[in-house]
Amino acid sequence: MKNNFNLGDMPKDEFLEFSSKLTKIITDYLYNIEKYPVLPKIAPGDCYKHFSAEPPQTAVDFSELLSSIEPKIFNNATHWNHPGFMAYFNSTSSGPGILAEFLTAALNTNGMVWKSSPINTELETVVVNWMKQMLGLPNAFWGIIYDTASVSTFHALAAAREKVFQDNKNYDLNINSFTVYISEHTHSSAEKGALALGIRKIRKIKSNNNYEIDLTELEETIKKDLQNNLIPMAAVATIGTTAVTSIDDVISVSSICKKYNIWLHVDSAHAGIAAIADEYKHLLNGVELADSIVVNPHKWMFTPTDLSLLFIKEKHYLKDAFSIIPEYLRSNIDDQVENSMDYGIQLGRRFRALKLWFIISYFGVEGIQNRIKEHFRLADIFKTLIENNPIFERMAPMPVTTICFRALIPNCNEVETINNFNLDLIDKVNDTGKFFLSHTKINGNVIIRVVISSLRVEEKHVMDCYNTFVEQYKKLLSNKNR
Repeated sequence: MKNNFNLGDMPKDEFLEFSSKLTKIITDYLYNIEKYPVLPKIAPGDCYKHFSAEPPQTAVDFSELLSSIEPKIFNNATHWNHPGFMAYFNSTSSGPGILAEFLTAALNTNGMVWKSSPINTELETVVVNWMKQMLGLPNAFWGIIYDTASVSTFHALAAAREKVFQDNKNYDLNINSFTVYISEHTHSSAEKGALALGIRKIRKIKSNNNYEIDLTELEETIKKDLQNNLIPMAAVATIGTTAVTSIDDVISVSSICKKYNIWLHVDSAHAGIAAIADEYKHLLNGVELADSIVVNPHKWMFTPTDLSLLFIKEKHYLKDAFSIIPEYLRSNIDDQVENSMDYGIQLGRRFRALKLWFIISYFGVEGIQNRIKEHFRLADIFKTLIENNPIFERMAPMPVTTICFRALIPNCNEVETINNFNLDLIDKVNDTGKFFLSHTKINGNVIIRVVISSLRVEEKHVMDCYNTFVEQYKKLLSNKNR
C-alpha cells in the first residue's frame, strides 16, 4: 500500500523560500553583529533549556525553526565574527567563504579518491599550488588540505616516524626509543600528535628571553639521547607561538636537525599567513630548510573553520605511512592520479578546496595582502598606545599582530597581586560585551593577549578596546584603594 506522505526531500518551492529567508537571517546577523555581546551572558546549562529532551516525533514548521535561530542560537553563541573578538587566533569567516560552504553542502562530495569526485582532487591541487606561490614556498614542497593544524602536525610526525623506520629497516626498532623535541611554547597539538603515534619520549626544551627555543639545550638534549641509544625522530619549530607569537630560529634549528638527521616540522599555523604580504615574507625565513610546514587559512585568511594546509617535501613518507587500498576503491586510473585517502588517516574528505577557490578569487592576492597589512597597522596603533601609557607594560615582542601586555599597580611589586588584578581586568573588559580577550601565563606573570586579525575589525574598535582597558583599570584601582 502506497504511503500518502512525502518520502523525499524538502520540495523545491520550500527550499527556495527557506534558503532565501536563511540568507536574509545570516546577512542581518553578519552586518549587525555588534548588537550582540561577544560572549553570551549565560551560565553553564542555560543552552539546554531552549531544547526539548526528546526529539520531535512530527515535523516542525520550518518557519518556526528559522524564527528560533535568534533566541536559541545567536543569543547563546560566542561571536567569532565580531570585530571585538580578540581572544584567540580569530577564525573570521567571509562572505565568499560562507557561500562556498553553502555550495559544498549542496554538492556533498567525498574526495577520498580521484574517481569519487575528480574536481575535489584537482581543485585542491590548484589552490594548494596557489597558496604555495602566495607564501613564497619552494616548489620542492607538495601540499595537502586537512581540517586543523593539529591534524596536519600529526601527519607530519607520522611521516617523520615512517622515515626513521625506512632509514633503519635492517634493524629491529623499538618505538619506545623514539624522541620528539618541542619547546615549552610549542602548541599542545605536537605533543598530542606524538602521543597518538606511540611516541612517549617528548622533550620540552626551555626558551630564551624572547620565548624562542633554546638552541644550546636542544642540541645538548639530542646528544644525551643519542648517548642513551635513543632515536631522535623529529623536532618542531614554531613561527608564531600561541602564547606570545614568538618565532623560533628556524635556520639554526634546521642546522641542528640536519646534523643529526632529524625531521624538522615548522608550525606556522597562524603567523605563516602573514607571509602572503611581501613585507612579511621574512617571517618564513628558513622554512625552505624544513621537511614539513603547516599553515592555516582558517586562522587569518577569512576562511570558515576548518581548513589547514600541510606542505611536505618528501610526500612518499606520508603515503607509505597511510596508504591502505581496499578493493572497492581501486580503479583502472589509479596510476594516473593522486588519491587523497593515501595521504592521511581519514577516508572521507570534505570539499574544503572550494572555500579557498572562492576566497582567493573574490579578494585576489592583492586584496588579501591589503587586509593583512591593515591588521599590522591596527596592531601597531594598539601597541603604541600601550607603550605610551605607564599603567601598562608590554611583555613580549610583537612579530605579528598579537599584543602581549599587563597592567601595573602603583607601588606594588607582588606578582600574585598583580596577576589577580590583571585577571580581574580581563573579566571586567569581557563583561562589557564589546570584547573578548584571553590571557596566558609566562614566567609566572599573567599576560593579556589582544589579537588583531578579524576581517571586520577597524581602527575604531582598536581605540575602543584600549579606552575600555583604561576605563576598567581606573574602576578596578579605585575599588582596590577603598
